[in-house]
Amino acid sequence: MTEKAAKPAKPAKTAKPAKAAKGEKKSLTVTQLRRAIDTRQLLALQGLGLRRIRHQVSREDTPSIRGLILKVRHLVDVVEVKN
Repeated sequence: MTEKAAKPAKPAKTAKPAKAAKGEKKSLTVTQLRRAIDTRQLLALQGLGLRRIRHQVSREDTPSIRGLILKVRHLVDVVEVKN
């Protein structure tokens, strides 16, 4: 008798983040709370546009901005704003 070969299992699908509706963009308000000590932290804060303690900027929610925030998450406060 011949046996059929088993099909390989399909990889599990991961949940994708919900997309914002058209015309609705997410933005982040970032406030610097503490000063940077390391050069990498200073460059990340400059990349976000932060200049001094209690300075607040609004940035579009993108993966690159999220990456900069991740580097200095202990120095800043982040609030999500829906426009």
